[in-house]
Amino acid sequence: MQVVIADTEIRFVDYPFAGASVYPDGVIAVFAIGEADPGAIRPYLRTITGETLFVHAEHRRGLDDFCRRNAIAIHRRLDIWADLLEPFLDTWFDAEDQRATEARLHGVGLESKEIAEIRGRVERAMMSYNFDSMLWEWVYLGLYDLLSAANGVLVRPESQATLGDPVELYHWAMSIAGRAGST
Repeated sequence: MQVVIADTEIRFVDYPFAGASVYPDGVIAVFAIGEADPGAIRPYLRTITGETLFVHAEHRRGLDDFCRRNAIAIHRRLDIWADLLEPFLDTWFDAEDQRATEARLHGVGLESKEIAEIRGRVERAMMSYNFDSMLWEWVYLGLYDLLSAANGVLVRPESQATLGDPVELYHWAMSIAGRAGST
């Protein structure tokens, strides 16, 4: 994936996620961008339609400059997918941490049953992504990681297949990510 940040648009080349408006190559004009977070673990912009598009960390400063130059709001959002994927990290969380995670998820309208269903749908692929691959990530897994798993990155084919159609998964994952507000 390559990103070219121009004066009033961002060009994506070889964007890896099927279903994205810029897949595999596309341009987002400034008027289509609602907000961005250059400071996020994985810097991103959000379109006015609610799609999250990622840029590499090496473009963090360029994205920040682009946003300031074009008066695009910089917002830090609750990372719903980081909370949803927390059980697939190579670490242990005590009961208090788990309650705090659930409280954040409940705060954006996810009920316990839906949380369990979402985690159940992605479990096999995320376990393969983090453990079968020997990635052993213990700090952060988020939307980018889920989408990478759907593309087969670090995932066994039989585990990838459990996620279903990558385009459908993309839109489903975006709709869940869109439930979060700014923090």
